[in-house]
This record gives sequence, structure tokens and C-alpha cells, in this order.
Amino acid sequence: MNNKLIDFFDFNLHDTNMKKEFMAGLTTFFAVVYIIAVNSSILADSGMPREATVISTILASSLGCIIIAFYSNTPLVMIPGMGVNAMFTYTIVNNLGLSWQSALGTVMMAGIIFAITAFTPLGNILKEAIPDSLKDSISVGIGLLLTVLGLQKSGLIVLSPTSFGALGKLSSFNVQMSILILIIAIILFAKNVPGNFLITIVVGTLLSILTGINSVDSSQGFKFSLGNYSSIFMKLSFKDILTVPFWVGSLSLAMVLIFSNIGVINAYVNGMLKSPEKYDKSFKANALSALSCGLLGTSPTVTSAESAAGIAAGGKTGFTSLTTAVLFLLSIPFIPFIKLIPDNAVAPIFIIIGYLMLQNISAINFKDVTEGIPAFLTIAVIPFSSDIVNGMAFGFIAYPILKLFSGKKSQVKPALYVIALLFCIYFILKAKF
Repeated sequence: MNNKLIDFFDFNLHDTNMKKEFMAGLTTFFAVVYIIAVNSSILADSGMPREATVISTILASSLGCIIIAFYSNTPLVMIPGMGVNAMFTYTIVNNLGLSWQSALGTVMMAGIIFAITAFTPLGNILKEAIPDSLKDSISVGIGLLLTVLGLQKSGLIVLSPTSFGALGKLSSFNVQMSILILIIAIILFAKNVPGNFLITIVVGTLLSILTGINSVDSSQGFKFSLGNYSSIFMKLSFKDILTVPFWVGSLSLAMVLIFSNIGVINAYVNGMLKSPEKYDKSFKANALSALSCGLLGTSPTVTSAESAAGIAAGGKTGFTSLTTAVLFLLSIPFIPFIKLIPDNAVAPIFIIIGYLMLQNISAINFKDVTEGIPAFLTIAVIPFSSDIVNGMAFGFIAYPILKLFSGKKSQVKPALYVIALLFCIYFILKAKF
């Protein structure tokens, strides 16, 4: 069996071995396992049962890792995307008004659009058409949105009727505990402690339980049944398929999936792994993984930013991803413990991920107004409107307009004009509901 795996993943060609790949997979798992708690927390805000979304997160992550392992033989790791899950809950369900069942329908439709893009020449056309400044600005905007959500979940920022937000009550013990957990998270992250996100969640949960501020009823916390998963498995709905919100959600989700994966995969496969020949298969594997998520009952998977942890640890083949997939499945018996995790234990993860995503701002050339202003609009509108699509729309419309009237129309690919037109139509349609 070992020899077959060695031959399939071609360890000799990649100058690696099973032990090194296994350790890389283990490293990646501890870097991304936080997603089980964080993703289920976000999906629960859409009305989906928390316990069931824990299972769907695990299954989608495991299946995605298996697909990427065997289809592209790369050490990339697939998990429900941070930012994409926020779009599912806070944009498609809360803003567009769809039920979570219909939102899962948009996930399936977005997966289909993503797959069509990935398996046709359209994928390369879009890859070349989207300017780097807009790709980076989307990441920055989503990072700021996640930071705001993290601050709200921790109680450090509260909604205010007279302003965008206000500082929470620092005299509140719950807020004080949130600050303590955030400090612990930042210290662990700054010292690059392996599994720092997981440690933060565990410590934060224990502190919340011991101090009595955990909102979860611990007397019921250890009851668990896989049967609860049936409440969301295959429960996607297409009853709203003829409505504008359904298609706004589907197309917007598809665009985020396509553009975000183009950037991340390019950075890891072409950059860190120096294997540009694996880009196409990796992109297609991402599409196949996302396609399964609507059926499994979760927001779409993407290539995780934490894939870098496994690559840095020496992972070069799909065996790294396969190891992570198996570890995700082995985490199922620990679901009863995951149910006990409160919001203030996962809030620091949102904030730190926001910080990481914000770093992309350094790559944007703000001295060139035709690049800087569209990027700025994208970055500003996403968190202030709590809507990723709105920010993308402003940026993608402004970019070709500024280039056109600045005598730089040659810098705009024809496909970008089409995308800008689609976003204009999106605003027109949105104004009608």
C-alpha cells in the first residue's frame, strides 16, 4: 500500500518522503482546524443548526482535500472560505433575504458556474483580465469586514443608532474576558506557536466555561447525534431560482470564488511550489470541491491561506492534503466539545485573519489613481456596507471608467468591460428589490 502511495504521489520526483508529507499534513491540520468552530459559528447566524454545520464543515473540508490530493497532487488544503462564508450568511441570507435552504441552492449554482469556468478557456481569460490591484483590494476589504465581525462577536464593538458603531461596555466582565482571550491569541500568533488558533479557541472556551459566561448550556453540551446532520444534508432549495435575489447571490458568489481562487492558487502553486504546470488542475479541483458544498450543507470551499503552513513544513505533494483530510474525519468524535465554543473564543481568529488579509494592501499602487481609487472604493465599501459584492461592484465599475478617461484604455482587457457591465446590471436589479 505504501509503495502504491509513493508511486501515485511521485515522492521521488518531488524529492520528498512519506514522513515529511505526513508531518506537513499534520502541521496544516492544526493550522486550519479552527475552521470547524469558526465556519459553523458563521453559518449558525443564517439560521442553520450549529451542530449540523459542524459536521458539514468537516465533511466538505475532508472531501475537498481528497479531491485536491488525487486530482492535482498538490499540498493545498480546501476548507470553507473565510469571507465566502460571511457572504453566504450576511449577504445572501441576511441582506438578500433568501432562506438558508435557497442560499445552499445559490452555492450549488455558483459551483456549476465555477466548474464551467474552470473546465473551459474562460478560466484563463478571467485570470488575465482581472488586475492585481482589484484582486488584492477584495482580500483587504473582506479582511476588514471579518475584523468588524470579530470585534462585534467579542463585544468590543456594538451597533449604535447614532453612528457606525460604538465601543462596548469595558466594565462588562464578558468584554473583559474577550479582551483577555484576544491578548492571548495575539501573543500566541506573534510567537508563531504551532496550532495557535486551535490553542486560542480551547483556552478561550475553558475560560468562558470556568467563569460562567459561556452562553452554551454545558449540561447539554456533550449530547450529540450524527442524525442531526440530516437536517441540512441535501436540503438545498431551488424554489427561488426565478427570482432576482437568487441569481444575484449565485453570480456574486461565483465571482468571489473564481477571483479569490485565481489569486491564492497562483501564489502557492506558481510562487511557493514553483510548479506552474499544476495550476490548471488545482483550479479545476477547487471547482469540483466547491460544487459539492451545496449538497453537503455548507458555504463553498476555497484553497486555504493556511496551506502555506504545510508547504513551509516541506509538503510538496497531495499526500499532505490527504493526511489533512483523514485528520478532519478523525475529529468527528470531538464534535460535542466543539459545540461548547462561545463567540468570544472564535472572535480573535476573525480579527487576526483580518490582519493577515489586510497585508495585501501593500501590493496596491495608490500613487496611480487609476489603480488606487478603484481599489480604495472596494476596500471601503465592503466593510461599511457589510456586503462583499457591493465593494467588488464599485471597484470593477470604477477601474475601466478611470482607465478609459485617463487615456489608459489599453490596460483594460475586454473581459473586464463585460464584468463591469454585469455589475452595473446588478446595481440596477438590486434597486428593484
